[in-house]
Amino acid sequence: MKRTGNWGLRAAVAVVALLCVLAPRPAAAQNDGVIRGQILDVAGKPWANLGIQAISDQGTKFDAKTDEKGNYILRNLRHGIYTLNILLPGQPQPYEAKVNVPGGNDTVADLNFKDIVAKQGAQYTEAVKKQEEEKQKFESVKTHFAAGNAILEQMKQVKNDLQKAPADQRDALKQKLADLSNQAATEYEAAQKGTGEKDQNQPLFWAKLGEAYDVAGRTDDAVNAYQQAVTLKPDVPGYHNNLGNVLAKAGKIDEAKAEYMKSVQLDPASAAQAWRNFGIVLYNVGRMKDAVEPLQKASELDPKSAQTWYLLGAALVGAMDWKKESGEMKPIILPGTVEAYEKAIALDPNGAYGQQAKLGLEELQKMAPGIKTSYGMRKKKS
Repeated sequence: MKRTGNWGLRAAVAVVALLCVLAPRPAAAQNDGVIRGQILDVAGKPWANLGIQAISDQGTKFDAKTDEKGNYILRNLRHGIYTLNILLPGQPQPYEAKVNVPGGNDTVADLNFKDIVAKQGAQYTEAVKKQEEEKQKFESVKTHFAAGNAILEQMKQVKNDLQKAPADQRDALKQKLADLSNQAATEYEAAQKGTGEKDQNQPLFWAKLGEAYDVAGRTDDAVNAYQQAVTLKPDVPGYHNNLGNVLAKAGKIDEAKAEYMKSVQLDPASAAQAWRNFGIVLYNVGRMKDAVEPLQKASELDPKSAQTWYLLGAALVGAMDWKKESGEMKPIILPGTVEAYEKAIALDPNGAYGQQAKLGLEELQKMAPGIKTSYGMRKKKS
């Protein structure tokens, strides 16, 4: 029989000889061979959702998975000797068995890893024990990650409540948000520690940690976390977009713009959303002049977004300069301001953005009597 090398479980392959030639069971009216069987785990219980692969002596591969009862079936097999690979979780190499498949017959290949462990001695037992430890570690990682996500959702609700809360309740909500942030960070960090540094989930853990810090207003920590995610997985546009968000909040506009551009390069179809996100972040932190350019780009890429046009109009108003004329301070209306508001109204006449745009035009007319609009706003008498 074939040996499989240095992996701990390979010591068990000696028993495969007992399984190599299994008695065929006739199958009526079939023109192909079949391998079927049941896999039991080290506790003797059905091993569900276990990957199985049969490789013919010509190299053809057939894949299957066990069901909830540990049963599997591989069909459409030509007669010959097959290598049956059992893809054990947490192990770099499969457990191998040789199976003879006569044409037009079923071959039963049951494997009970409880019996296999008992026959193999200490080396194999230790390897399987390690496998079980890895399985438990994986379950622990899942638990911590799920807990972090649940706390993050609580944080979002608290932040929403904080924005609406009266002044006398804000300090308590801020403290609650800070406490939840620490709890979420603890859970995500525990998930990180449960996997290796090169584990494929590490970038996701860093990204979720960055999100938790961002919701809590811990911008510098969020920047660091997202940078870690981007370093480990530079081809995910969402990581660059989110890093751009927190860099913009930190006032690092040029760095933020570079991250948004990377996001756009990786996912051109989402370019409008990326630029809109950039503009929204800058708008929310009061950097109106900086918000104008990304919102203009977003409006060019997605001219049917009422939200973009309203925000662009509002950003242009916020970016206005003033001049002294006849002893009075008068605004210098930037080109495109009125048009942006009017497009928001046309696209969303009865919605929130359309209504806010109408209010924006009315305020604009109060500041600069006589400006022309297409919506018949009342002009202030001079």
